Amino acid sequence: MKLFMFLLAWAFALLGSSLASAAIVEYTFKVQTTTVNRLCNKRVIVTVNGQFPGPNINVSEGDTVVVHLLNEGPYNITIHWHGVLQLFTAWADGPEYVTQCPISPGNNYTYTFNATRQEGTLWWHAHASVLRATVHGAFIIQPRSGRFPFPKPYKQVPIILGDWYDANNVVDIETQALATGGSPNISSAFTINGLPGDLFSCSQNQKFTMSVTQGKTYMLRMINAALNNHLFFKIANHTFTVVAMDAAYTDHYVTNIIVIAPGQTIDALFTADQPLGSYYMAASPYIVGVPVFDNTTTRGVVVYDNAPPSSSQPLMPTLPPFGDTETAHKFYSNITGKVGAPHWIPVPTTVDEHMFSSSMNNESFVLPIGRGFSMLEAFFKNVSGVYTADFPDNPPVTFDFANPSISFDPNLLFAPKSTKVKKLKFNSTVEVVFQNTAILGVQNHPMHVHGFSFHVLAQGFGNFNSTTDSTKFNLVNPQLRNTIAVPVGGWAVIRFQANNPGVWFVHCHIEDHVPWGLNMAFEVENGPTSSTSLPPPPSDLPKC
Repeated sequence: MKLFMFLLAWAFALLGSSLASAAIVEYTFKVQTTTVNRLCNKRVIVTVNGQFPGPNINVSEGDTVVVHLLNEGPYNITIHWHGVLQLFTAWADGPEYVTQCPISPGNNYTYTFNATRQEGTLWWHAHASVLRATVHGAFIIQPRSGRFPFPKPYKQVPIILGDWYDANNVVDIETQALATGGSPNISSAFTINGLPGDLFSCSQNQKFTMSVTQGKTYMLRMINAALNNHLFFKIANHTFTVVAMDAAYTDHYVTNIIVIAPGQTIDALFTADQPLGSYYMAASPYIVGVPVFDNTTTRGVVVYDNAPPSSSQPLMPTLPPFGDTETAHKFYSNITGKVGAPHWIPVPTTVDEHMFSSSMNNESFVLPIGRGFSMLEAFFKNVSGVYTADFPDNPPVTFDFANPSISFDPNLLFAPKSTKVKKLKFNSTVEVVFQNTAILGVQNHPMHVHGFSFHVLAQGFGNFNSTTDSTKFNLVNPQLRNTIAVPVGGWAVIRFQANNPGVWFVHCHIEDHVPWGLNMAFEVENGPTSSTSLPPPPSDLPKC
């Protein structure tokens, strides 16, 4: 009996300590224009707090996050906390006209939400126009206990891969593309933590440098913030151990290369186990089916402490060819989830809703601009005329989706404009087949689902075959992600439980495709109680 009482008291003490460790973490984000020097030119860009990339948010699991956003810039703005589940806090998710109306210049809004049931690296970025090109930063959720399911790394280092547009105004690039119907201008350089590296003019001193101590292990918290490109990443003569993706722990995966899609995050350990010296870290694009693209390489440098002067010329890694789909697919598909890790979610076995999505089933999504409400506010207030709940479960016609010969078939190119959602019952299980097509050329599409992490059951090439390909489903330890790179000329199957009421955006995270309608949304009904329903909107919610 005494032993039982002791164990009970110990358990309550641990619980109390855990609850007491949760905190309210506050940040102030001032959106403003800032002049920076890149590629021999001074450019005026939109930033948060004058920083490019923006400030890192660092919290512990269970914390409440409060971000006061002051829009001192010239454009409407919203911020999306990419990958944060936003459990019952959909008002803070951020995509303009979906969960909120934009914050206009001179106005403010406070985002309040909890960082719960997740650990690892996520990120935040603007979700209005193409402002996320410069308005973004890391969002890091530390384990509340301070312990990882692997030996604690010596240091944690955010590595934000981005791109740079050598133009006076990145917004003008999108405006021009929409006016002409063409693709936006390509980026001028890729960047590591905002710096293009020493392969560009005027950039010898604009490369990211990481100092390391021989024998120590570091965690790279990697983010692909580039608007349009998947990226290969290597460090000369070093290997990585991938331990998490999209803030979900994975089985350890050892590799000498990382492949990361726009919107994705990866936590990778690397040990400084080479001779004292300097070693380039470098990133270049993985791209297929696009005739014109940014074919440059960005690089930073890893410098060992006490490296001799004779090693000042860093070693350069060999990067794959731009179209190396074999390397990309091996990385994207071979990693598995870590069963039993903190916040692991077993795969739901019973499916309530089956969807097959090919080019968004011939529906070209448009934001409900000018309709007086965001989609979420219309959902909460039961306002009609903002969107309809009839997004189709299947494409209107079946064809040879992955065959390049259909690239410019006029019978397949037209898609009517609409603002449609798929309605889901609370707690229902949803399975979606994302089928890539060759319409307008084959590409790898990174599909991002707001408000949920999903299991990636399988991915492959060609047309999905429900009879044969369903036998490949991993129902034991699949990846748990929020952004899936749907293979070029192929498909991916995801599954999740709709346990988060609200309206949740689903879109390709290649910026080229967002204004062109490769999007939709889920409307998840309220749960049976007030605690499982969407709460009222904040008092300072922006108006349309």
